[in-house]
Amino acid sequence: MLRKTLIMTAVGMGVRYLMRNKPVRDKLIRTLQSFTRGTNQRQM
Repeated sequence: MLRKTLIMTAVGMGVRYLMRNKPVRDKLIRTLQSFTRGTNQRQM
């Protein structure tokens, strides 16, 4: 149970960090988009 709380806290801190840092957020979004496109192409 403690581990789940720690994970949720870490996720919350990460989200807050991304909300304050627009360049980091944009880079992460682009990386995720290219990653999802790459997996979609491999499946087809």
